[in-house]
Amino acid sequence: MSEKLKVQIWSDVMCPFCYIGKREFEKALNAFPGKNQLDIEWKSYQLAPEIETDVNKSLNEYLSVMKGISTEDANRMNMRVAERGTEVGLQFNFDKAIPANTRKAHNLLHFAKEAGKQNEAEEFLFRAYFTDGKNVDDIQTLLSIGNQLGLDTEALKNVLEQGTFDQAIQEDIYESFQLGVRGVPFFVFDNRYGVSGAQPSEVFTQTIEQAYGEWKQSQGNSLEIIEGESCQADGNCN
Repeated sequence: MSEKLKVQIWSDVMCPFCYIGKREFEKALNAFPGKNQLDIEWKSYQLAPEIETDVNKSLNEYLSVMKGISTEDANRMNMRVAERGTEVGLQFNFDKAIPANTRKAHNLLHFAKEAGKQNEAEEFLFRAYFTDGKNVDDIQTLLSIGNQLGLDTEALKNVLEQGTFDQAIQEDIYESFQLGVRGVPFFVFDNRYGVSGAQPSEVFTQTIEQAYGEWKQSQGNSLEIIEGESCQADGNCN
C-alpha cells in the first residue's frame, strides 16, 4: 500500500499549455481537503529535442519555420494562448521568449526533485521562459534559479555540464510513449486515470476526487469482519 496518491505530470518547459494546465490543476488541488495525501511528480517530455538554442531568433520566427506558417499567423496563435493564460492569472510575453533546447532545464528539474523542490523549480522555469524571456538553456540562468530554490549550485553546475540526468529524461519520455502520450501536459493519477491537456479545474477536481476515493478505499482493510464474542489482547473477554 502506498502512503500517498501518486500524481505524475508529463510536461515541457517550452509548452504554454503545460503552464496553464499547472494553474488549473493547482486550483483544483488547493480546494481539495486531502491535498496533503497527494504525491506530485513532474516527468520530462521534450517537444523539440533537436532544437538548437538561438537567442537571435524570436519564438514567432521559430514557430513559422517549424509549422510552415507565416510569422503573422504564429503571432496570432501566440496571442490566443496569451489570452487563455490571463484567464488563470498568467502573463505570457511571447515577444521575449527565446527558442531554447530544454534538456538542461529538465536536468535541473530532476536535480530539484532529489531536494524535494521539483514543483517550485517547475514554476521558476515556466516563469523564466514565458514571462521573463530568459534563456533556459543557459547554465548561468539555471544556476540563478537553483540559487533561488536553495539548491547546491556547485553540484547543480556539475549536473548541467555533464548532463547527469539525460538518461532519466529519456526514460521519462520512453515511459510516456508506453502510456500513449502524444502531447503535453499529461496527468496520470494513481496509474489509473489520465487527463490530457490544460483542462478546466473542474475536470481535475472530478478526477482527483474519483482517484483519491478509490485509492483511499484500497488503503483500508479489505477483510470484512463479522464481530462476535472474543477475548482481546489486553485480557478482556466479552
